[in-house]
Formats: sequence, structure tokens, C-alpha cells
Amino acid sequence: MSTFVVEGGHRLEGTIYPQGAKNEALEVICAVLLTPEKVVIENIPDILDVRNLISLLEALGVATRHIDRHTCEFEAKNIDLSYLDTDEFRITAQTLRGSVMVIGPLLARFGRAILPKPGGDKIGRRRLDTHFLGLQKLGADFTYDSAKKVYQIQVADRLRGTYILLDEASITGTANLIMTAVLAEGVTTIYNAACETYIQQLCRMLVKMGARIEGIGSNLLTIAGTTSLGGTAHRMLPDMIEVGSFIGMAAMTGSNVLLKNVGVKDLGIIPDTFRRLGIDMRVEGDDIRIDQKEIYEIETFIDGSIMTFADAPWPGLSPDLLSVFLVVATQARGSVLIHQKMFESRLFFVDKLIDMGARIILCDPHRAAVIGSGKFNSLLASDMVSPDIRAGVALLIAAMGARGTSRIHNIDQIDRGYEKIDERLNRIGARIIRE
Repeated sequence: MSTFVVEGGHRLEGTIYPQGAKNEALEVICAVLLTPEKVVIENIPDILDVRNLISLLEALGVATRHIDRHTCEFEAKNIDLSYLDTDEFRITAQTLRGSVMVIGPLLARFGRAILPKPGGDKIGRRRLDTHFLGLQKLGADFTYDSAKKVYQIQVADRLRGTYILLDEASITGTANLIMTAVLAEGVTTIYNAACETYIQQLCRMLVKMGARIEGIGSNLLTIAGTTSLGGTAHRMLPDMIEVGSFIGMAAMTGSNVLLKNVGVKDLGIIPDTFRRLGIDMRVEGDDIRIDQKEIYEIETFIDGSIMTFADAPWPGLSPDLLSVFLVVATQARGSVLIHQKMFESRLFFVDKLIDMGARIILCDPHRAAVIGSGKFNSLLASDMVSPDIRAGVALLIAAMGARGTSRIHNIDQIDRGYEKIDERLNRIGARIIRE
């Protein structure tokens, strides 16, 4: 288990480039299974979750060629379906949440898939009913193997397009159903579909491969199935969650940082939400400059009531950034209520911040009230353990803004979503040692 030793209180100064989007990578890399032809994907983040997914596909028989560190060519011409029945596949897939999105492509192209209970962050129950119900409507049959604890998924006759009303706007569920429907017979309509930028990117890539998808960017998708898809080249967006994390780091450390090539038009309400926290930032073309003053103040609502930040499906606020907003608010002047609706365990890391001197009331598993200190009561260094990717980065931000030297254990969780973050931050003034 690796550890970050973080010496807090150092201002950052310089330029940093965000990595490719982790959540998009997990979707578009799984989509290469839909065609035997070559697919080239650019701007792939070099992070643990993505490397593990690529290794899983290689074991399935996908030929990969790394053109450079962030560009890879995939060719899924010789897929070995027998690998699905091995203990190696079951164990690997269980450790990787993104493995759930190989189901749709495998069903669409080969009529068979296996799903062990997938892994990922320990942030509460993350049900898969949306995937299962939609796939059943398209013609898939599920049986559960209790001995191996895996779902066997087969297509009895063939996949046929249908009307699907999702019970929730699940991002991975929507991605799986899109990738299944593009090769189904007839027309599929998906209503209450997730419409995040990552889903839009997946759809655009599939259209370039020959898929027929209408309604991209909305919650109503119409997909006319086709018999086969071809190869393509695709460039991934910058990671909006990493952009938000860097904004939070600059705010906590009172820094002057330029974020280059952030994909401003795809950030949604993220910049405006940081402004409501009092963060001083300017959009310069496709870049964002944060030149943060020592004190920043949280806005109130127009009637003077306390500001509330709550996650919501796109174009609402991403749940992946609420941990960052929470930790940044601890050093602001004013108060805010953080309402995490989607996951019941994601706020439990706040006890670490309370140990550091933050004034936070955990109202229940979904809500935390933050009473900002205005930096009159700086956070104190502490020893901490990273429970998941996003909480781990929030703790790193807290440690960078704290007085003294902190230790963050289990940073493998952070590495799952952030590429060499210690090296990149050290280049602009941070003091982080990896042990």
C-alpha cells in the first residue's frame, strides 16, 4: 500500500494540463469490441482503472498497439469467448467497475456475456437493475450461477429493438444499452437516458463507426440497428472531474494556476458552481486561470438563505465533484449545505476533515453542513486513509492547504483516477512524496 507524504501550505504557480476523461475512457474502450476493424483512441489517461480494462480486453483477444503513451490502437478481430468462463476473468472483472460495460458489446456482437459482481469505489450500493431490465427488453436472458457468483447472459434468438424507459438515468446503464442496440434488429428508443458528455462522446464515436443514433445530447435516444460497425479514430475529452479538482487545489492554496485545454464548453455548470464558492477564475479561450486571493466567500441564495450544492444527472452537478466542493468550503467564509443524493457512503470521509479542524456537521449519510472558517482556523495536518478515488483527492486537497505534514495512505485509490498526480503537482510547487 502506497502513501503520500504531503507538506501543506505551499502555493502553486504554473500551468497544468488535464488528462483524458476517465469515465469516457471506460465506455469508448469497451466499444472497440463492437467491430473486428481497427479503432484508434487518443488522449487516453494513463491510470490504473484504464490500464486494468485494457489488460482485460487483451486477455479476451483484443490486439492492442500503443502508438504513444496516450494513444492506442485496438483490433477486436479474434475474440476468445472461452476466457469468459475462467476464474481469471471473474477475478479481474470483479475488481473493475468498468467491466460491466463489456456486456453490451459482447451481447450485440457474439450473443453471450458473463458478469461477475463488479468492483470499484466503496461508496454505497450501486445497483445494476437498469442494465439488466433494459437488456432483457432487447432480448437477453439472465441466469445466476450461485457457485461462481456470476450472471450468465445469453441471447435466445436475436436482439430486437424496443422502447425502453429507464428507471434511472444511469450513465453506465445507458452506455451498455446503446452499445447493445446499435447492432440489434430494428429501432430502439431509450427514454430517460443519461446525456452526460461522456455518453455524447460514445454516441459520436459509434456514429463514425456506422451506427445510426438520433437525439445525442438529450434524454431521448433513437437507435436504428445495423448489421455491422467499422473502425474509426476518436479523441477523448479532457477530464472535467480532474479540472474541478485542480480548481479546488488552487483555491485551497491561494495559488495562481493556468489550466490548459480544459474543454470549457463541456464543463457545464462546474465553473459557475466554483464561482458561487467565491473562487476567482477567468475563462481564457479553452483555458481557465485561477488567481486566488487568500479569503474567498460563499454566496447565499437571493433571499439570503444558505447555499446548497446538490448532485444531479447532467446537466446538473456531477456527484464526483461534491467531495472537492466540500473540502474547499471548509476554508471559505460562509456556510454551505452539501447534499449527496446518489451514493449513501460518499460523505463518510468528512470525519477525517473534522479531525483536521474543519467545522462540518454530518446531518445524515447524504447531507453535510460546512461552516467555513475563512482561513482563520486553518486545517491541521493529519494521518488519513483514502477510501475511494474522489474522497482521496479531497483529502489530498485538504493536506495541501493544511499546516504541517500529512500522510495519506491507500493512495492506490487515487491512482485509479488521476495520472501521476504527485509528479504533475510537484512541478508547479506542491510538496508531495510518494512512499
